[in-house]
Amino acid sequence: MKLSRFQAMTAFSLVLAGVGLPASGQPMQTGQTITSFSLTGFNQFKTDMNEGGSFNWYEANARLGLNRQFTPNWGVGLFAEYGYQHWSWSDPVAFGGESPWTGISTPQLGFSVSYSPTAAWRFSISPSIEWAAETGVGTANASTYGAVFLGTHTISPNLTLGLGAGVFRQINENRVFPFLAVNWRINDQWTLSNPLPAGPAGGAGLELSYKIDNQWTVGAGGAYRSYRFRLNDNGPYAGGIGQNRVIPVFARVSYQLMPGTRIDLYGVASTGGNVQAQSADGSQTWNSDYKTGLGLGLNLSHRF
Repeated sequence: MKLSRFQAMTAFSLVLAGVGLPASGQPMQTGQTITSFSLTGFNQFKTDMNEGGSFNWYEANARLGLNRQFTPNWGVGLFAEYGYQHWSWSDPVAFGGESPWTGISTPQLGFSVSYSPTAAWRFSISPSIEWAAETGVGTANASTYGAVFLGTHTISPNLTLGLGAGVFRQINENRVFPFLAVNWRINDQWTLSNPLPAGPAGGAGLELSYKIDNQWTVGAGGAYRSYRFRLNDNGPYAGGIGQNRVIPVFARVSYQLMPGTRIDLYGVASTGGNVQAQSADGSQTWNSDYKTGLGLGLNLSHRF
């Protein structure tokens, strides 16, 4: 990943919409409504596994969000998202030479409610549900549900800090992901902020970006991602659970096409990765760490 964005992927959804700080990093005005959408594509090139063999994957993700600031104190957000990831394997020794999974689908729905008791403080809760499963499974026994809790304090017009946690039931396993929320405009060029939405796959990560001019921005950052998905009944681990854990480290080049519309090109190094398959009854587990793999991502986002 959200992919999960990479949710049910590397969970790499590359815009903030409805979770965490507002997408612009600035507070919304009373009565303001912001609609946003993003389209993301990513390709993980051939990556070798420590136990032998290799894999690669490609993915696509679409997200639509709606945020409304009803009063100076209360705001509400809604979002819908769909992701698909396709894996190809070559002689995966740790899995007996068989492909443990191929296509993974991740529809997701969620909303957020934010409350600002003062101009400086903001608290939010963002429940969501996602169905993460291999093609052919459907939604039965494939749900990940929970919420992201966040509190932030605006210290100055250029600095907002906060603490948050994602608490999720991720296909028969409880997961908690604490994270630091940051939006620090160091000066007119440099900004330190969260590049990813916090959710079932992990926290929001950190990115340091540099604004070259009104159109071009570059940045670099990283995060921790971990996601699980239900396997279908036709593969070698019928009805089991697949899992991918990874630390994506990335560099970004962004171009502002027009007000509210941006295109981002990402180069990603997937480090510290591990893939795992578990039998349906949980009695057996097959897994392998994998070497650092490289990938490219492209994201188009628009706010209006």
